[in-house]
Amino acid sequence: MIRPLQDRVLVKRIEADEMTAGGIIIPDTAKEKPQEGEVVDVGPGKRLDNGSVQEMSVKKGDKILFSKYGGTDVTIDGNDYLIMREDDILGVVI
Repeated sequence: MIRPLQDRVLVKRIEADEMTAGGIIIPDTAKEKPQEGEVVDVGPGKRLDNGSVQEMSVKKGDKILFSKYGGTDVTIDGNDYLIMREDDILGVVI
């Protein structure tokens, strides 16, 4: 596994449905990458100019929405993840 540093978050994408509400199956070539994921791990937080550390506002297990092109794709032990800064997270799904 990997431990994110500073204000970075390790995210596992949540795969989108393969069928629309009307019953139409979406082929793999027409699918967009999902913008929803689950937080796998978080770093300790962002170091501020005064030397203190700002705590992360997301925690392990949160379901989040993130920007379309945010993060860096990584593969760890055959599993695909994203590593992104907390700033790339748009919100937490409640």
